[in-house]
Amino acid sequence: MPRRAPLPPLAPTQRRRRRRARRSRRAVPLRALTVTVLTAGLAVAAVVFLRGGNAPARAQDTATPAAVLTTEPPARAEEAPPPEEPAPEDETPSEEPSSDPAADQAAEIPENGPGTFTTAPGVGDPVGGRAVLAYRLEIEDGIVLDPAGTAAEVHDVLGNPRGWTNEGDTGFDTAPDGATPDFTVRIATPGTVDALCGEYGLNTRGETNCSIGQVVVVNLRRWMQGSPQFDGPIEEYRALIINHEVGHFLGHGHETCPAEGAPAPAMQQQIMGLHGCVANAWPYDEDGAYISGPQVP
Repeated sequence: MPRRAPLPPLAPTQRRRRRRARRSRRAVPLRALTVTVLTAGLAVAAVVFLRGGNAPARAQDTATPAAVLTTEPPARAEEAPPPEEPAPEDETPSEEPSSDPAADQAAEIPENGPGTFTTAPGVGDPVGGRAVLAYRLEIEDGIVLDPAGTAAEVHDVLGNPRGWTNEGDTGFDTAPDGATPDFTVRIATPGTVDALCGEYGLNTRGETNCSIGQVVVVNLRRWMQGSPQFDGPIEEYRALIINHEVGHFLGHGHETCPAEGAPAPAMQQQIMGLHGCVANAWPYDEDGAYISGPQVP
């Protein structure tokens, strides 16, 4: 085969044009690659912007949480009810009085008093037999007791047919003003009772009564509250106090329960326990029989 004749050499201007053409052809793929990379970068930036600037999510983060899908508003913490407003002073309900007078008056019992006494007025006529014993009732100053009402209550106990007048000739009357009584009944605070009885070696411990010489000392606490051993009304227990301590003045000693279920003698220390007997305030029963029991010191 015959050989081609060599082409004539190009002019310098033609060589420069041909080199620029070859460079342009090689740059096309590179520009295309640059555009692709730039487009991908913009897409990633858009995703980052839409996700709030966070890094691209990992695979396990791409699932939409169920909470995002709900349309209900989030639950709020339960609110506490508003505090109740206090009632106006004129609408505040008053405290109901207790049905137990002794419980109401217990708060009024002072532990100690001044040790001075006021004589209660005399009431009623003499009661009982011809051998009348004059007595005087004294109430310690500063305690809440009605002198006239208390005097009437004591006199009624002394004159009751089941009391000591049943002995026969024994009678009672209040001593006239200025006269010296045969015995005195004093109602006093627990502290004063302890002091009066303690002078004679008796330990009443702020709780019990005593009889010393010609003085019957009644503890205000027992007069107002009764005794847990005595299940009768407070008036009956007051009768027991008077009958027991006046009984000592008359010369009667302590007795105890005679039999199970029997009435306790008035001279039994019932506040120390009934020992099987039934509480009783009177020395004599309704038939006039003396309620006795074994003698004790």
